[in-house]
Amino acid sequence: MTVTEEGGVAGVSVMVVDDHPMWRDGVSRDLESAGFTVTATADGVERARNRAAAVKPDVVLMDMHLTDGNGAEATAAVLEVSPNSKILVLSASSERDDVLDAIKAGASGYLVKSASVAELLDAVRATYNGQAVFTPGLAGLVLGEYRRMSSAPADDRAPEVPRLTERETEVLRLVAKGLSAKQIATRLSLSHRTVENHVQATLRKLQLANRVELTRYAIEQGLD
Repeated sequence: MTVTEEGGVAGVSVMVVDDHPMWRDGVSRDLESAGFTVTATADGVERARNRAAAVKPDVVLMDMHLTDGNGAEATAAVLEVSPNSKILVLSASSERDDVLDAIKAGASGYLVKSASVAELLDAVRATYNGQAVFTPGLAGLVLGEYRRMSSAPADDRAPEVPRLTERETEVLRLVAKGLSAKQIATRLSLSHRTVENHVQATLRKLQLANRVELTRYAIEQGLD
């Protein structure tokens, strides 16, 4: 590993996932100028998954609001196909739920977009080196949540109910009605692949094996 004069790390590959082209291109230029290698960019969950599978980036800079989902979904999708990648969220949002969802999905750290270029480069380098990087204040939020969960009496800990996104719930409801992925894609004006991604993400979250179990779950939850 060679640290460049500009603060980058020579030979480290980075993928930038953001739904705003100008921001995505600007961050990519900053990274390249610092000596990092930007091997791919993406604007949504599906493209992030596909490109991560192809290039296996060392670090992924991940926005939370994407064209076809959110950064937590994209984080889980990327780590499924490229488990050695490290995810650093770079988002305009500092909302509690966004931060916790990203970390629970596997992100290593969370930086808000008000960070300077120097702070961003330091954060990418630290993430590559296995450190957890957070905008000041957010680390305390995450630690506080995990302390709260770990300190709660065992009898008081209700089983965690998996949180589905609005789109995943919508797809689940149509699966329960017996629609195929192609029919769901037509109904929701989505691609067939995007629907399948939502179905697979829902199966993982609910720890179910197949569509039969998924349908049974939807009916039990009154989603049919």
